[in-house]
Amino acid sequence: MKSLRITVNGTAYDVQVEELGTDSAPAVSAPAPAKAAPAPKATPAPSGNEGSVKVTAPMPGTVVRIEVNTGDAVKAGQDLIFIEAMKMETPVKAAQDGTVASIAVQKGESVDTGKVLLTMN
Repeated sequence: MKSLRITVNGTAYDVQVEELGTDSAPAVSAPAPAKAAPAPKATPAPSGNEGSVKVTAPMPGTVVRIEVNTGDAVKAGQDLIFIEAMKMETPVKAAQDGTVASIAVQKGESVDTGKVLLTMN
């Protein structure tokens, strides 16, 4: 590891950088081979207003916009919820066509990776 000091807009930051090799070209790692998708597990029937498809947060952040309402029909790829992390808004998209069964978060709520945002049927 090398310790370096970087100055950005007059603010100094101390950082540690790992030196990967002595070559002048940057090291490029080969992409990992694709893993076979695990067999789907049998899921119990949803209870109450919960849908069978859970849409989860891909990263920690704050919910800034909810683009759908309970009962809305959605198409695969449609924006459902926007999460802000590090001043960037990231859309959470529908993985498949369906109907929004329940919304488990509110605007302004902090979420962790894997938190259920909404469910769909």
